[in-house]
Amino acid sequence: MEIWPGRPNPLGAAFDGSGTNFALFSELAERVELCLFDDDGVQASVDLPESTGFVWHGYLPAIVPGQRYGYRVHGPWDPANGKWCNPKKLLLDPYATAIEGGVNWDAAVFGYQFDHPDQPSDTDSAPFTPRSVIVNPWFDWENDRPPNTPWHETVVYEAHVKGLTARHPDVPAEQRGTYLALADPDVVAYLKRLGVTAIELQPVHQFIHDNHLVEQGLRNYWGYNSIGYFAPHNDYAARGQRGEQVQEFKHLVKTMHAAGIEVILDVVYNHTAEGNHLGPMLSCKGIDNPAYYRLMPGDLRHYMDYTGTGNSLNMRHPSVLQLIMDSLRYWVKEMHVDGFRFDLAAALARELHDVDRLSAFFDLIQQDPIVNKVKLIAEPWDVGEGGYQVGNFPPLWTEWNGKYRDTVRDFWRGEPATLEEFASRFTGSSDLYKHNGRRPYASINFLTAHDGFTLRDLVSYNGKHNEANGESNRDGTDDNRAWNCGAEGDTGDPEINALRQRQMRNFLATLFLSQGVPMLLAGDESGRTQHGNNNAYCQDNEISWLDWDLFVANEAMVEFTRRLIALRQEHPVFRRRRFFQGRSYRGSHKGDISWIRPDGTEMTDEDWQAGFAKSIAIYLNGDALPDPGPRGERIVDDSFLVLFNAWHETLEFRLPDADWAEQWEVVLDTSNPPDLAPAEGEQGDRLKAGDRIEIAGRSVVLLREPG
Repeated sequence: MEIWPGRPNPLGAAFDGSGTNFALFSELAERVELCLFDDDGVQASVDLPESTGFVWHGYLPAIVPGQRYGYRVHGPWDPANGKWCNPKKLLLDPYATAIEGGVNWDAAVFGYQFDHPDQPSDTDSAPFTPRSVIVNPWFDWENDRPPNTPWHETVVYEAHVKGLTARHPDVPAEQRGTYLALADPDVVAYLKRLGVTAIELQPVHQFIHDNHLVEQGLRNYWGYNSIGYFAPHNDYAARGQRGEQVQEFKHLVKTMHAAGIEVILDVVYNHTAEGNHLGPMLSCKGIDNPAYYRLMPGDLRHYMDYTGTGNSLNMRHPSVLQLIMDSLRYWVKEMHVDGFRFDLAAALARELHDVDRLSAFFDLIQQDPIVNKVKLIAEPWDVGEGGYQVGNFPPLWTEWNGKYRDTVRDFWRGEPATLEEFASRFTGSSDLYKHNGRRPYASINFLTAHDGFTLRDLVSYNGKHNEANGESNRDGTDDNRAWNCGAEGDTGDPEINALRQRQMRNFLATLFLSQGVPMLLAGDESGRTQHGNNNAYCQDNEISWLDWDLFVANEAMVEFTRRLIALRQEHPVFRRRRFFQGRSYRGSHKGDISWIRPDGTEMTDEDWQAGFAKSIAIYLNGDALPDPGPRGERIVDDSFLVLFNAWHETLEFRLPDADWAEQWEVVLDTSNPPDLAPAEGEQGDRLKAGDRIEIAGRSVVLLREPG
């Protein structure tokens, strides 16, 4: 087989129209063997002839897209020093842009002998491992343009590619659960009608299904087990795995953009699917283990594990940083995605032991002219010591605000001494984000996410029920901050069910009226349940898949959610770009925000310290918006009064004096079923200054000053 010297860059397999250049980094390798596979799985091998700066490279003419390939790396086998080269193991290209197949769990996929772990396995792994695939990069994007939705106008919908569409009745059966299904006109139309502006997809990087799950008949449904950072997961392709997954994903993004919806990817750059020292050898472990992974100081056989998965990527090595940055740029430039949510992002900042906010990774993000222009979201924690870093990420970043989730849950389940922190979370968490120049939209506000209870389960269960996961209910968090409203799980009690519905409306109203960026878990608006499973990572079945019949049965709740989103988008007072100041504005005695007691007077310092207080009215001044519009025009909005009563009994509120507003109009009342609320465009009940209004126990009332 004729092979030319080729080039050391770009890394990966690059087709130029005539042939393909192959380039692989390995500082450890003594020889790199490129293996090509035909349709019958027959292997042909050739050594990469050149090594430049630890990049092994070569060019093969007439090798075209669709060709399957892998590597065998010849080098030292020295487990005690973290060196695991074994040429009997076929390895995925870390830069592969498509991957065919999955792992067929056999002893051959492990680099060592089970009976003698210090000895290399001499069994060929090729029959049991996936293949890298050469891809044609061409795609007709036509006039695709990113929506570039400003952060303060963003509404995020967290979803799973398969789970969102696997049971959708209007999607062709052969496409359900795929990229094409997510781009189906009926699915896109629903998202558009709901009003979300961005869909945040759980991992679509190529991932594998863990051996222990497969043995139990389960699968790695969530996908937080990446093995290919450039390759769209092949199980989500409808038409093939030899590059079709790339075309289908691009079609998905193009379709979403045409509807004005951004695509954000949940990415897992903190670890790979190769596990710990006893895990499989699939890619980086056999290419250059000490370069790619954090090893234990003084015990190089074992891995540092900040993620709870067995390994952590070595963010101190320049080639690992390059891998991640190249991957991010690829997904922006070639796949046109609009942003990233970084799983366990604190792990990416660990240069030594402590989490370093100014680590090399964040420096690279800051200066990169492509990546620094897209949406960047951190899951601001990992499982290591000191890993909880909410509020500590650099100015370009937004964060999943776990404190918002916990505080709002505590408030609505009636926990004492939550009012002051609830007020802070409702107004954008300035205590977390203001100190380094960030804005309210640095806070991604969420109440539920893929990891934990659904919204319906949050009000239906006190504890987790994860028996289906096969771990005797030991997995999943016990810190749910949930309240079942009087019965565990499903019940026929009409009063309990009515209370649960009201609590769901309370949570949704709080979420979409809060300053910051709201994130809605897909299906929460339909009342979907996982039957108390708060860790459905392995449930690739109807436990996790959305039941679209619920969207019909609970149409009123779906419509309630849609109207809340529309209300937020219509009124900039709910999505300010700057934090409240709390002081008078333009000569008025009224500040941009005021805190009002149930008796109609303003809160005092002593009131905030009352641990039993569970009720408050919040005045939002629509005449005190500090930021101009896109052309410098002044923005003026209606003023609102939000009345929260987390107490279990009805509470009488006195509306403030006429100095605040002479009249108020009821916009929503969560104590009423949503189909009883005034329709859009209709006038709600009118109230006068000083009127007394009864707020039902555990409810929210929103009043608007008529224009």
